[in-house]
Amino acid sequence: MTGDPRAALGRQGETRAADYLRARGYRILARNERCDGVEIDLIAARGRTLAFVEVKTRRSHAAGRPEEAVDGRKRARLVRGAAAWISAHRPRARRLRFDVIACEVDRQECWSIRHWVGAFDAGE
Repeated sequence: MTGDPRAALGRQGETRAADYLRARGYRILARNERCDGVEIDLIAARGRTLAFVEVKTRRSHAAGRPEEAVDGRKRARLVRGAAAWISAHRPRARRLRFDVIACEVDRQECWSIRHWVGAFDAGE
């Protein structure tokens, strides 16, 4: 059984994104955390900032750039999931934010990563 290649690509992207964040001083608090029916790809902390991170991975731009998939509906779901996680865990963070990490891999298996810090806020 080979599994879903898109799911495998997504897992690779999430691993790359977590490694990217760790290399920049973040601690990964959770991966693929389910809260209020929402899956949050990564929850990361650096200093007193807590980031809820949506990771999107693509092999091509046929369906658009990865970050374009984080539409209003997806943002609203992430905000709802983050609120549930915060309620359950009571973090000490002073600043909360929502980031998007766009991962792309080409035919030669070369990866590029774009980190959209504070890509949106809970009020959007």
